[in-house]
Amino acid sequence: MSETVVDQGLLVPEGAHVLGDPAAPVTVVEFADLECPYCRDATPVLRDVVASSGGTVRLVLRHFPLFEVHPHALVAALAVEAAGAQGRFWEMVEELYAHQDRLADADLVAAAERAGVPDPGAVAGPAAQRWSERVRRDYGDGLAAGVEGTPTVFVGGVPLRGRVTPERVRDAVAAATARAGRPR
Repeated sequence: MSETVVDQGLLVPEGAHVLGDPAAPVTVVEFADLECPYCRDATPVLRDVVASSGGTVRLVLRHFPLFEVHPHALVAALAVEAAGAQGRFWEMVEELYAHQDRLADADLVAAAERAGVPDPGAVAGPAAQRWSERVRRDYGDGLAAGVEGTPTVFVGGVPLRGRVTPERVRDAVAAATARAGRPR
């Protein structure tokens, strides 16, 4: 991955799931695998940066299931999308990260119940397959952006190198804010 800025249109498609102010000037995009322990560990860091930004940072989560390594990553991504269609995307993400060792269909339905998904049965099995194109799109966009593993985080279109820490993310947000303020 180069240090050049990746096109925001590629990183943030229409209908993307946004945490924070949708009009925030700085966008953090995470390509994640819901079965990845490193993604789970990055989540509170990224959420805290959004929460403490005073509305200047938004987070977009994109799917990049590493199905060769994580056998339940794809069904977890489908479940989250199904929950998102019912207004409970971020709650479902949180539930699945909290129970990464339980991602079989029955576990996904139980997680949806805990997350308050109105129709928890829609997150697993054939009902969830209708979201496969969205997950496939995320994965393809990730490949096009140079994503090779998870978590891969972009701040203002620039890849964040190394471990996802509060300091690194805040520094990247400051750099993105400075870039956005410069005349082009």
